Amino acid sequence: MSALPSSPVLVTGGTGFLGSHLVDQLLAAGRSVTVVSRQPRPELAARGIRVVTGSLHDSTVSAEAVRDVETVYHVAARVGVWGKRDDFHRDNVVATETLLAAAQAAEVRRFIYTSTPSVVYNGQDLSGADESLPLTTDCPSPYPLTKAQAEAKVIAANRKGFLTTALRPHLIWGIGDPHLVPRILARARAGHLRIVGHGRNRVDMVHITNATQAHLDAECHLISDTSQDPGPAGRAYFITNDEPVNLWEWINGLLRALGEPPLTKRISLAAASRIGAVCEGLWGVLPLKGEPPMTRFIAAELAKDHWFDISAARRDLGYRPTVSMADGTAELVAHLLG
Repeated sequence: MSALPSSPVLVTGGTGFLGSHLVDQLLAAGRSVTVVSRQPRPELAARGIRVVTGSLHDSTVSAEAVRDVETVYHVAARVGVWGKRDDFHRDNVVATETLLAAAQAAEVRRFIYTSTPSVVYNGQDLSGADESLPLTTDCPSPYPLTKAQAEAKVIAANRKGFLTTALRPHLIWGIGDPHLVPRILARARAGHLRIVGHGRNRVDMVHITNATQAHLDAECHLISDTSQDPGPAGRAYFITNDEPVNLWEWINGLLRALGEPPLTKRISLAAASRIGAVCEGLWGVLPLKGEPPMTRFIAAELAKDHWFDISAARRDLGYRPTVSMADGTAELVAHLLG
């Protein structure tokens, strides 16, 4: 990796899993860091971090967040597979539009957007897919749709003097992961997790260390208006460990290592999709709390291949995963076992 710039940086979502790791690395590099939080964060201010309180779709908040900043890492997003479309649109699309406008007005030089591989969801197996796939316009979940719309706006904003790129890390995990592994373990321990489909689908994941490094690599390569060709400006990139795994074998290996019984019960993709459609209907009309236990999008994600070709990220970003799936899993198991 080339040397990081020394200029001030904004990290939206800086209190989340990926964002907090980015903040730690940037501080370690001696950078001046700003984060945006909906709530006051005195513990961050105590570390010398400038904290802007509020919501990014508020133009005043975004303008204050980008003040005196040269690089924006836009990590913040509304995530999940269920919720009101208006909420996803506000937090993922409108917030990105507002932040882009503020960054351009403030003459920010670099804008790195954290996207997701779900932006190319098409309901089919994605086996070795690359960035030539079109962005989704038809998905049964508002998260991929709004992330795709926001990514398109970021890429379209790229121009001389304001260089943008989008990274699509897939299933970020590791010690401190608040979503992926905890949900797997909770559902397995409750007896609510089933192998969906034939159980041979392969998926890509990315360790938190690698996902963080990819973002730093992106900034290093957005260093001038005369970026090499091909280069990251105006492009999007899949980011993975480059080690597709059999999803259910990996889950069962993790469960065994933690002393938990492996999964043996199965459900077909067709049945899971039907259950998902029913759950979506019930959650859509009744005042039920939380997310449905199954949706059509979850069923497809659990049963189909989704692994990606990261040769473009290797070429343009100099990205090289450093923590392997085996090493990361061993580290995580040791941590969970205490």
